Amino acid sequence: MSLSAYPKAYGTAAITVAFLSGAILTLGFKDLYPDLEQRYQRNYRTSNKRRRQSTAAAAAVADSRRTSLFFMPPVELEDHESDLGSSTANLPARSPHPQPLVSGLEGTIGNTPLLELKSLSEATRRTIVAKAEFLNGAGGSPKDRVALSILRAAEASGHLVPGRGDWVYEGTVGSTGISLATLATALGYHAHIFMPDDQAVEKSNLLLALGATVERVPLAPITDPNHFVNLARTRARLHAAKFKDGSHGFFADQFENEANWKAHFETTGPEIQWQTGGRIEAFVCGAGTGGTISGVAKYLKEGMGKNSGRSEDGELSPGSERPSMEGRDGKGDIKIVLADPQGSGLYNKIKHGVMFSMTEREGTRRRQQVDSIVEGVGITRLTHNFEVGRELIDDAVRVTDEHAMKMAQWLVEHDGIFCGSSTAVNCVGAIKAAMMLPEGSTVVTLLCDSGNRHLSKFWRLIKERKEEKQEDLLGMLGIDAPPVWHDANS
Repeated sequence: MSLSAYPKAYGTAAITVAFLSGAILTLGFKDLYPDLEQRYQRNYRTSNKRRRQSTAAAAAVADSRRTSLFFMPPVELEDHESDLGSSTANLPARSPHPQPLVSGLEGTIGNTPLLELKSLSEATRRTIVAKAEFLNGAGGSPKDRVALSILRAAEASGHLVPGRGDWVYEGTVGSTGISLATLATALGYHAHIFMPDDQAVEKSNLLLALGATVERVPLAPITDPNHFVNLARTRARLHAAKFKDGSHGFFADQFENEANWKAHFETTGPEIQWQTGGRIEAFVCGAGTGGTISGVAKYLKEGMGKNSGRSEDGELSPGSERPSMEGRDGKGDIKIVLADPQGSGLYNKIKHGVMFSMTEREGTRRRQQVDSIVEGVGITRLTHNFEVGRELIDDAVRVTDEHAMKMAQWLVEHDGIFCGSSTAVNCVGAIKAAMMLPEGSTVVTLLCDSGNRHLSKFWRLIKERKEEKQEDLLGMLGIDAPPVWHDANS
């Protein structure tokens, strides 16, 4: 019987033959398709094996490819990943999991790296690490956390409403204003910043570039209506009457606003605990508004540490002596240490229970805030944010302008870190605190902002000194005595 008499059967047979031919050709010529081969090999190699594939393994793969149906020369696959691995052997390992997508600029704030300051650790024989807060993605400082917390709290309370054209007013020496201006623009608000006219001009120039309205005002006591903080408060109160467009004026009030210390209690403190695994003997930083040291102290003391060495009510009477770190065995509780620049009144408050002597009273110094070239830390009055954590602070160390400048230069020359004055104060304080702890202890501090904001003042003075590179860190800081704390088991 002729197959042509059955056209349906003929068609089915033809389709079957075509299918089988295609399958055979695909299997036989798979060596001609590098992409297919790569996919095949990746199913049998882990990521580590892929990076370290040896010549022998490559030869084995080549031999296995010769078992295909058509014995033609196989396609040679070049292993560029092995070459890449050898050329990047000294680079830090990359995380196997990339960072997730974040929503908006505010998503880049927080989770900053904790890095070891190797030259400081080597000099002290203690581990000194610092949160790289200059890597926060809005204003490039720890004030990003504060600014975001303040703005979100204001939105939650209805003081700020997106799309209404609201204005944010603040009195600041720089970093908080930069963070507020950046985030205000990102969230749909306007920023009006007041700052003392003796601050580095880079800060006000940056604020202007960010679209903020900036007023540099003469120095004045906090009791004066023309003090930069008081001006911001007044302008916010009068905003609605002036603009009459339905927009509101919001005074950020970083010195007294609870959202300040809570930002560090909720983010910075937990990050430090996680990144150190809870193995930390001291946390050291300066105080401007006081929010950072209070928030971190409350978390480390009340969240993961214990609070000891105080009366049951935790209060000190005026003029009484604060227990010093000296003489303790260095074990047990985490120590919170204030690093205070010269001219600030907080050192005396922590050490002796009084703010400052009559010879340091308001109006007797060349500057209103503190008699120091350091910007961003130090103050001569108590703020709510500082008071929240004051009883959790164990000790205070004084940092002179000279030592701050020497530390900034040291960090550039030995660690490649170009920092501002507040970071230098923190690092000097960390060194002094570390030397009162047993060897091997871990001390945490903050790297606040870049030296780019301090070129015309702080760094200009450093360059004018024209000092040669130093190699003795402790000698440079005048620390030549042995540690006063000793491990009882040593």
